[in-house]
Amino acid sequence: MLDAEGQPLTVRSALALINQVLDEALAEQEGDFDADSRWALAWFEQLGFDEGEFGLAEQLSKAKNTAVSGLVEAGIAVGAKGKVRLLKPGELPPNWDPVTDERLTVWEMVHQLVRVLEAYGEGAAATLVAKLGSQAETARELCYRLYTICERKRRTQEAISYNGLVQSWPEIQRLAQEIPAAEIATRPGELF
Repeated sequence: MLDAEGQPLTVRSALALINQVLDEALAEQEGDFDADSRWALAWFEQLGFDEGEFGLAEQLSKAKNTAVSGLVEAGIAVGAKGKVRLLKPGELPPNWDPVTDERLTVWEMVHQLVRVLEAYGEGAAATLVAKLGSQAETARELCYRLYTICERKRRTQEAISYNGLVQSWPEIQRLAQEIPAAEIATRPGELF
């Protein structure tokens, strides 16, 4: 591969170019995400699961066309004493049901899938994917984006969780397709 001047591209330059194209493609995917998930993604990129100032959260929420109170209502963030932070997968409610969730977000889907996969395995995650239906693919896209962010920012523990879901995805999907629709419909609120 040659650069603009006809010289061979260095490995460093080639990697930078690949990362730039990847960033552009991933940014286009963000259009598939709801406003709450776009906020959470931007917050996560800056702060991970750490606390941040309410003013920063509010400013970002206005840019993403949502509100901090809505993020709390959606069950993806907590706010107290002028601080805001995202909930970690282990802090999410174990009785969550995407069918009855009144403010369903892609962010919550991903983190519930991570929580269920790590606690109960691929079969349990498959039940959740079956309940998510066509929305599961958007959750997979966000998970891959989160993995990429964690790799770049050297957030090893989170990267392992997201990579685990991405790597298990083909088997989870296969198992989800084997679950009869009648069985999925009879389990509201009884996931895990």
